[in-house]
Amino acid sequence: AHVFQIDPNTKKNWVLTSKHAVTVSYFYDSTRNVYRIISLDGSKAIINSTITPNMTFTKTSQKFGQWADSRANTVYGLGFSSEHHLSKFAEKFQEFKEAARIAKEKSHEKMELTSTPSQESAGGDIQSPLTPESINGTDDERAMPEVTQNSEPRAEPTQNALPFTHSSTISKHWEAELATLKGNNAKLTAALLESTANVKQWKQQLAAYQEEAERLHKRVTELECVSSQANAVHTHKTELNQTIQELESTLKKKEEEIEGLKQEIENARELQAQRDSLTQKLQEVEIRNKDLEGQLSDLEQRLEKSQNEQEAFRNNLKTLLEILDGKIFELTELRDNLAKLIECS
Repeated sequence: AHVFQIDPNTKKNWVLTSKHAVTVSYFYDSTRNVYRIISLDGSKAIINSTITPNMTFTKTSQKFGQWADSRANTVYGLGFSSEHHLSKFAEKFQEFKEAARIAKEKSHEKMELTSTPSQESAGGDIQSPLTPESINGTDDERAMPEVTQNSEPRAEPTQNALPFTHSSTISKHWEAELATLKGNNAKLTAALLESTANVKQWKQQLAAYQEEAERLHKRVTELECVSSQANAVHTHKTELNQTIQELESTLKKKEEEIEGLKQEIENARELQAQRDSLTQKLQEVEIRNKDLEGQLSDLEQRLEKSQNEQEAFRNNLKTLLEILDGKIFELTELRDNLAKLIECS
């Protein structure tokens, strides 16, 4: 999914915190007995949200959902590629929310049991007769918190998470030890009912029982360490696989960029060839323009010369016409004179 966080300034707009779609996983923290939602973008943790019973996952659209994390003082949003993925994530969220509620209740019960000391073992003298209820209560308080916490099945999913799990062989062996422990508890109860006055014997049996419970607790702790190491190896393997996928994706993008650059180089070469051709043509056109400008200048000079010659010719014609007019006038007068002479003679 693509991961978003609410803008801390506006508290309205979403801010994209992942460069691309990343894996979002549920994780069981066996050290703190809490469930988390974790997502990594490379080596950076962009989601580390502890699931609490009062959290709510809300579907705001067909492919988008969000939840508020009061501890981180933010709101996370996930944009999925399909509605099926969103529905699956919402179902798992509800499942882990219920598991977190059960784990919290068990944690409170453990704190109450371990914080309340047994009244029967507080002093050397017995103040009241021992009863089956008080004995069983004391046994539960002293020896059963760790067993109860780990023996009951957790309401947790089997997919998309990294919860604490046991192999079938270890589980059977552990159940056998738990049955042995319950048998010892029954024997201790019967012995205490038979002889409430024998406090020393009761303390010795109780000490042996506590040693057995401590041994069992150490064994469970060792199993938890083995499981935690396996979970760490699995988590590291998942991170390596995701890193390899990211590197392969980056390599593919780089190869695409190289192909794009090669294509751009080819286009640049073609453009350079076209530019050189156009430059040569431009130079030829400029040379032709210069020739045409020279011819135009020559024509202008010839035109100007022709105009000057025509002007001179016109002036000559005017002068000749004036001369002709004078000659015609003189011939007219000569005719008139000759006519008069003829008439007079």
